[in-house]
Formats: sequence, C-alpha cells, structure tokens
Amino acid sequence: MIEELRTLIGIISQYEHLSFRTLIVTMMMAVCCGFCIYLVYRFFYRGVVYSENFGVLIVMVTVTTAFIIITIGANLMLSLGMVGALSIVRFRAAIKEPLDIGFLFLGISAGLTTGARLYLVAIIGTVTVCLIYIVMSFMRKEKRSFLLILQYQADKDMQVKELLKSLPNKLKSKMISDNMVELTLEVKVKREQTDFMDMLTSSKAVASATLVEYNGDYA
Repeated sequence: MIEELRTLIGIISQYEHLSFRTLIVTMMMAVCCGFCIYLVYRFFYRGVVYSENFGVLIVMVTVTTAFIIITIGANLMLSLGMVGALSIVRFRAAIKEPLDIGFLFLGISAGLTTGARLYLVAIIGTVTVCLIYIVMSFMRKEKRSFLLILQYQADKDMQVKELLKSLPNKLKSKMISDNMVELTLEVKVKREQTDFMDMLTSSKAVASATLVEYNGDYA
C-alpha cells in the first residue's frame, strides 16, 4: 500500500513538472495557429455579413484550449477538477453559418494539438485545412449563386417569362399582392457577369429588379 502511494506521488510530481520555456513556446504556437486561422477567415470569408468578433473568438478559443490541455497534462489532480468544472458549462449561442462551425472546430483542434505539444501536427494540420479552404474559395468564385427579385404587374407575367427564357433560373418563391407580383429566382452568375440586369431594368414589363448573393439560407 505504501509502495503504491509512493508511485502515485511520483506520477503526480512528474506531471507537475513543466518548464516556463515550454509553456511560452506552447502558448506562442497556439497564438500563431489561431492568428493564421483568423486571417484566412477574414480575407476569404464567403458569408453574407462578416463578424470581426467571431474572428477574435477563433484566436481566443485556440489559445484557451491550449492552456486547458497544458493544465490537464501538467497536473493530474487539477485535470480531474477541470473535467468536473467543464462538464457543467453550457453554450446556448446558436451558430447559423456552417463554415463558422468549421473554423471554430479548427481552432479547437489547433489548441488541442499545441497544448499536447505536438507542434508539427498543429502547424501541418492548420496550414493544410486553410489551404484547402482557400483553394475551394477560388473555385467557388467562378460561378456563384444569386437571388434575383423581380417586381412587376400581374398582367405582364408572360412578358417577364419571355425575358427570363435566356437566363437559367430556379424558382424560389412567387407572391402576388394588389395586382403586383414579386418573383424570387435563384440564378448562377459567372465572374460578375450581370449584363442581364440591364436587359431586365430596361424592359417596361419589369417595375424593379434586385440581385442579392445567395449563401444557401433563405427565409
């Protein structure tokens, strides 16, 4: 029994040994990985409204995760207490953009690997995922989805259909009120080619035409 207790004390002392230099290097690596993810999120964001607060949150989550993992690895007793404390934490903020969840998970992953002092894994993983996202962002720029919103009088319906024959589209909604029709269509636009807007606005059949980028969420 005494021998087992000495072994346990030796294990705890071993975990508690963490040099100041290792701590600084680990935290700096977490900051670098988090800042790299933040820059990619900021300059290649493809959503509707960019949130600077979420970009800062990515860096904070990366660094916070890193020092949590350092604590768990450095002290066995503290790790047990921290697991119990974190089990009661509840996050109720909803993240509507799927890509934001991906960036947040990437920040957590970078924090986990740097906290475990797997610096090479953290760097290679962060750079690889960021490069994949950048390449796919450029590929998406070739052809993007937009919502075309047209307003016209109900008796001009046939004329509007004739105008839209040359434009590939997908019906999203059609609302009729007081002899006015509001038509919402999904159209594909390649390399900012919006010449069809001039054709629609110049027609007497169309009262107004609005083009809005479509990111997949529509209500």
